[in-house]
Amino acid sequence: MSAEQAEQVAPLLKALADPVRLRLVSLIAASAGGEACVCDLNDAFDLTQATISHHLKVLHSAGLLDRDKRGVWVYYAVRPEALTAVATLFDTTGRTALTLTPA
Repeated sequence: MSAEQAEQVAPLLKALADPVRLRLVSLIAASAGGEACVCDLNDAFDLTQATISHHLKVLHSAGLLDRDKRGVWVYYAVRPEALTAVATLFDTTGRTALTLTPA
């Protein structure tokens, strides 16, 4: 792994290094259509809506999630290229991690 790749992937890992955020990504990825409304995500946690929104903002800022505001609700979807970058992080077959641009 190059120094540049490490610099790009480190923020993704940092964002995922929280149990709530890791669960959020998992729930969103497993949702119908690959996206989830913040209103549906709140029910999965014993946390305030503000706390969930904070975690979603961290994930979005790191480039792991896309968001789409529809009326009063915000829908989140996992960015496939972000998960690919994490999944191939320690790939020893010679492939390199993808280059990401923050959302």
